[in-house]
Amino acid sequence: MKSAGTALRIAMVCLFSFAFVGANAAQNNERPRAPEPQVDVNLVMAVDASGSVDNSRFELQKQGYAAAFRNPKVLAAIRGGDHQAISVSMVQWTGPTLHVVAVPWMTIRDQRSALAVAAAIDSAPRRIFGGGTSLSGAIDYGVIMLTASPTTATRQVIDISGDGSNNIGRLPTQARDEAVKLGIRINGLPMLTLEPDLDAYYRQNVIGGPGAFVIAARNYDQFADAILRKLIAEISQAAPATKMASR
Repeated sequence: MKSAGTALRIAMVCLFSFAFVGANAAQNNERPRAPEPQVDVNLVMAVDASGSVDNSRFELQKQGYAAAFRNPKVLAAIRGGDHQAISVSMVQWTGPTLHVVAVPWMTIRDQRSALAVAAAIDSAPRRIFGGGTSLSGAIDYGVIMLTASPTTATRQVIDISGDGSNNIGRLPTQARDEAVKLGIRINGLPMLTLEPDLDAYYRQNVIGGPGAFVIAARNYDQFADAILRKLIAEISQAAPATKMASR
């Protein structure tokens, strides 16, 4: 009888243990999933790596972006937002299907994370050379990147820098209009070294969405200053002097 009583007690303990574990598992399953982090802007920086951009010019683009994120004015603009954070990624682009993620999504909330983004840009090597200039392809890939962003943003922005007009792939206006319908804003930073009227082309064919604008650099030496002004305007929604009316 003693052994039977012991067996009964063991069975009861096991029964209660299984019930407790089952209740906890059910409770855990009912818990809501953690929400995605909230930021003010999801920003895709699309950098021209086409054949017209030699290595020295490409490095000037990279250095300009990296320097901007080290500038305290950019961090001040970020801290002025509702969520005091932005997420950024960098893409190298050329032809319609030639795109490389140079810097995956990173979130900036403070000086440390801003410097981490600058370091990631500095260390990202050039991965593609040539293949035409497809601004439409850059826009399309920017849309894909924004769709895959791990953060939820108040604003979605594609920032395109380049030194030439679209010469391969579908019309950039088609890609632009589709992106704008998704609530995405496209801003442009054309370099006028090869095409002096490229800023007008960007205004007509590339940028779009509420508050979209172009800031042009007459040459690559002016790129760092232009990208600094552009990032501050994108983050803070301040209107630059070259702002264009919404499409």
